[in-house]
Amino acid sequence: MKIFIGIIIALGCIVVLLLIIGLFVKKDYSVVKEVIVNKSKSVVFEYLKFLKNQNKFSVWASMDPNMKTEYRGTDGTEGFVSAWESENKNVGKGEQEILKIVNGERIDYEIRFIKPFASTSWANMIVASANENQTRVHWEFTGKMKYPTNLTFLFMNMEKMVGNDLEKGLQNLKTIMDK
Repeated sequence: MKIFIGIIIALGCIVVLLLIIGLFVKKDYSVVKEVIVNKSKSVVFEYLKFLKNQNKFSVWASMDPNMKTEYRGTDGTEGFVSAWESENKNVGKGEQEILKIVNGERIDYEIRFIKPFASTSWANMIVASANENQTRVHWEFTGKMKYPTNLTFLFMNMEKMVGNDLEKGLQNLKTIMDK
C-alpha cells in the first residue's frame, strides 16, 4: 500500500511540475518560408489569390488526390471557403477561408482543422518584386496552443513539421510558375 501511495504522490508531483512548466512554454508559433519565382509580381499574385490553385502546389492537397473538396463563395474574393475531407489522417477534415486580400500584395487565410484534432491556424501569402521578372513569395503559417496543451511544443518542432511542407509547396509553386 505504501508503494502505491508513493507512486500516486510521485505522479501527482510530475503532473504539477508539468503544469508549472506549461506556464512558461510559448503558446504560439510562426513558420515562414520564401521562394523566388521567375514571373512578375502581378502574374504571381493573380495565380495565388485563387484558393483552388493552392491544391495544385500544396503538399497537403497532394497527400490524398481522392479527398472530397467543397467550395463556397467566389474564389479569389474575401469569404471564399475551400473545405476538404480525407480518410488520410495526415489530411483529415477542415476548411480554409480567405479573410483578407490586399490586391497585388497579400492574402490572409484562416484554416480551421476539424479532424483528426480541432484547431484554428492562420496563414498568409505575400508577394514582392525581387526585380522586374522575379517575385519573392512569402508563405507564413501561424497558430496558438492554449495552456496546458502548449506543453506539446516541448516535444514537437513546428518549424520542421510545417516548414518542410511549406518549403516543398513553394518549390512546387516555383515549378508551376517558372514554366
